[in-house]
Amino acid sequence: MKTAVVTGGASGIGLAIARRLQADGIHVATIDLNPGDGEFAHAADVTDRGAVEAAFTAIRSQLGPITVLVNAAGLDCFKRFTDVSFDRWQKVIDVNLNGVFHTIQAVLPDMVEAGWGRIVNISSSSTHSGAPYMSPYVAAKSAVNGLTKSLALEYGPSGITVNAVPPGFIDTPMLRAAAERGYLGDIDATIAATPVRRIGRPEDIAAACAFLISEEAGYITGQILGVNGGRNT
Repeated sequence: MKTAVVTGGASGIGLAIARRLQADGIHVATIDLNPGDGEFAHAADVTDRGAVEAAFTAIRSQLGPITVLVNAAGLDCFKRFTDVSFDRWQKVIDVNLNGVFHTIQAVLPDMVEAGWGRIVNISSSSTHSGAPYMSPYVAAKSAVNGLTKSLALEYGPSGITVNAVPPGFIDTPMLRAAAERGYLGDIDATIAATPVRRIGRPEDIAAACAFLISEEAGYITGQILGVNGGRNT
């Protein structure tokens, strides 16, 4: 049985992905700042390489080598660009981009040794169109898309696929918190402008990840699979 790690796996999109992969018969461990009470839930900050390595070591001891990684941990930012402090810029980049760097580097030896691996990075539909007042977030998630493409080329010969899923307008705790602070405008208008006429669900993203992780998706790598109800094509 394969072993997967899902970062940001305690809530929202990460939790939905963890549950879907478990339902598909994969051993799943999660990493989160607030890990919850799952059997294989680990507390770790993805920006702390030592904490990531320690969590992965513990997961290997419990479940064996890690051959599936989904990077779903994220941190948003809503500020006019000239009001963004460098500390805040650096924090958003650190979580959304450097955290992906740490986890992928930590897991690649397992995948290379196995001759098989699946990496899925959760980016953002804002990388297609941009988003006002979210420049650090969009910059970091755009870099994740670029990293995805580069690693797909580098590690394809090792049997490892690397893809990204940029979610659209998805009903998550992070989105609801942003909406409550007035950052997302008219939610109903956004839904009305979405071709499928509904807000996305975390399970929609989980389904895309499950496919990319499957054996059937072994010829798909370096791709950016938008799951956004048709808002970005």
